[in-house]
Amino acid sequence: MNILITGASGLVGSALVEILHSKGHSVFSLQRNKTNPQSGFWNFTRISSSGASPAHFDAVIHLAGENIATGRWTKRKKERILKSRVEGTRELAKYCAALPQKPEVFISASAIGFYGNQGDKILDESSASGSNFVAEVCRQWEQAAQPARDAGIRVVNGRIGMVLSGKGGTLATMLPSFKLGIAGIVGDGTQYVSWVAIDDLISMFLFILETPSITGAVNLVSPEPVTNYQFTKTLGTVLNRPTLFKMPAFAARALFGQMGEELVLSSTRVIPGVLQAQNYRFVSPDLKETLHHCLTGTSST
Repeated sequence: MNILITGASGLVGSALVEILHSKGHSVFSLQRNKTNPQSGFWNFTRISSSGASPAHFDAVIHLAGENIATGRWTKRKKERILKSRVEGTRELAKYCAALPQKPEVFISASAIGFYGNQGDKILDESSASGSNFVAEVCRQWEQAAQPARDAGIRVVNGRIGMVLSGKGGTLATMLPSFKLGIAGIVGDGTQYVSWVAIDDLISMFLFILETPSITGAVNLVSPEPVTNYQFTKTLGTVLNRPTLFKMPAFAARALFGQMGEELVLSSTRVIPGVLQAQNYRFVSPDLKETLHHCLTGTSST
């Protein structure tokens, strides 16, 4: 297949590109139009690859977007978060819709932030969206792919959970405090964390590419969400480090602002209903095993 990808240099994108190449697919990278943003969000004239540009793309995987978990959410930061997702997705969807030979599938990243803070309620793809900033971003982000859908392209909105990888991302930011023994639960620790191993996430993307019946929203998460308390204790066990300290909710709000409220203290208990219904076989459904593999590159069994 000829596959066009945005965000190919990111944590998820680079891992996906490597696997796609190993399976014989031709991968093409689309970059932002940084030199002349007035002419559009994407630089469609410079689609790069290891070979010649194809006559058409069989699939498009859209992963690019402003990092939502770095820095405080100032007004300007929030504008960048929204714009990078909504405008970037809409322009790419319109580009695909206008192609003489349209791609068969348009997979656009979204996030489980779509559901907002819903306590211990179990959430699948049919669950209602939340009411906070992240939920609004996700709603607009998913709606921005509509031009592709209107053109008859199969559109999948992949709602990604917290990605666990030994090569960076959220886990890398956690490790220093855990290794120093100064990590602990945040708030009361009852808020749910819906996570996914990067190996599983890449496998999920491949599964979606190969399963034409999958369309619309798809939760890309492990079938076993855990509480912040459970996650903290499990990571501490894997590292053989104590997790005695606690960060009160007010401290998280003071330190991280709105980002702390919506990402750190928010509870989102998500299950992968669509994937389970399609009999997807999970690669890394166990948190302890996943963390051990991320940190050592080997199995704990």
